[in-house]
Amino acid sequence: MTQVKMTVNGKPASGDVEGRTLLVQFLREDLGLTGTHVGCDTSQCGACVVHVNGQAVKACTMLAIEAEGAEVATIEGQAAADGTLNTIQQAFQDHHGLQCGFCTPGMVMSAAALLKDNPKPTVAEVRHYLDGNICRCTGYHNIVKAIMAASGQDVAAIAAE
Repeated sequence: MTQVKMTVNGKPASGDVEGRTLLVQFLREDLGLTGTHVGCDTSQCGACVVHVNGQAVKACTMLAIEAEGAEVATIEGQAAADGTLNTIQQAFQDHHGLQCGFCTPGMVMSAAALLKDNPKPTVAEVRHYLDGNICRCTGYHNIVKAIMAASGQDVAAIAAE
């Protein structure tokens, strides 16, 4: 066992892990942050996306010990302390960008990374960026619409696409 220390959603976190413990396992099982989902175990679905030192990563592909000393942000850290949804989360709600909700945490975290790097993406850029995230329910149209709305752009323009 190796002790790992990191900052998760702005708070210090630590625990003893085996060398093979994935970051997603540490977040879910040791820290109780179950919003980060395990969907495929093969890094295909994107349900486990978190931010590590400001970069979107699939937590099922990273060992917990690789996050030693890192700043980790999960879906639980996206809303305000009083529970108010952030802009992206609110846009997902307003534009019906979720159905079953399983992929939603990863989609929101991916959208946050995209909008940080590209605050006014085109529809094509949003669709390309989400290539590593799978949704089995929505068909992506409302997810794209929500991300466009979160970027402050007119969503009526994508209605015809």
